[in-house]
Amino acid sequence: MAILVDKTTNVLVQGITGKQGLFHTQQMLAYGTKIIAGTSPGKGGTTIEGIPVFDSVRAACENHKIDASVIFIPAAYAKDAALEALEAGIKVVVVVTEHIPVHDEMILIAYARRLKATVIGPNTFGIVSSGKCKMGIPPNQFFIPGSVGVVARSGTLTYEIVGNLTAQGIGQSTVVGMGGDRVVGLTFVDVLKQFEQDPETKVVVLIGEIGGNSEEEAAEYIKEMTKPVVAYIAGKSAPPGKRMGHAGAIIERGKGTYDGKVKALALAGAKVAELPFEVPGIVKEIIDKESSQQ
Repeated sequence: MAILVDKTTNVLVQGITGKQGLFHTQQMLAYGTKIIAGTSPGKGGTTIEGIPVFDSVRAACENHKIDASVIFIPAAYAKDAALEALEAGIKVVVVVTEHIPVHDEMILIAYARRLKATVIGPNTFGIVSSGKCKMGIPPNQFFIPGSVGVVARSGTLTYEIVGNLTAQGIGQSTVVGMGGDRVVGLTFVDVLKQFEQDPETKVVVLIGEIGGNSEEEAAEYIKEMTKPVVAYIAGKSAPPGKRMGHAGAIIERGKGTYDGKVKALALAGAKVAELPFEVPGIVKEIIDKESSQQ
């Protein structure tokens, strides 16, 4: 099992002939992702890496069954690309692009919700169901199959923590990048609910950061979960009122602080690591304890 995507997911790459689109298509194929089509206006009828290229998403959908799309389109055109995928009936859309205007993000997220479709991102590293499907930009070598579900706002922190899990032989079920912008398609709670229902996922790792209140909302849901949660929050020493990396990582009017998030998660029963490298050890303790009780 996995959440959102698996080995049967038929993937479309929008912007497949661009520099980033082509490079990451090659990487996704190497990981085993089932990419069956790509789009690049004006290049319909050609192939790249053995994959047929179409001028539009609609044309691709008329020729292939497509379950999910990953977008490698510049920010100015990313909203239109996402809307095109949603209008064509694609139910999972991964928007890797960063620097998309906030108003554009609001439009595409609102439209996706009306259609009951899932947008991962914008400004996301993507999603990996380990050993089954990768949509996005994470390094292939860090992701091995296992029972730890990961949800995160930060890409590089995810690679570090997942890489350390893998180094200790701890695999992952699905790793989801929510995206670092102020307006994104998924919340922590959305993903935690899916992990709670996924029989393969035994432990959940939540990688958050300062700014906003999504971690506090996650803490409220964690109180109801039957599965253990390990959390790490980035931004302990960030000064208030200054954006730190992600557009969503800013403390305003005393809200979204490191201490507030850590306190909320700890009170909810999550094990909170102070440093990223501590996460695998805490996860291993939980897995070993549960194994000994069986």
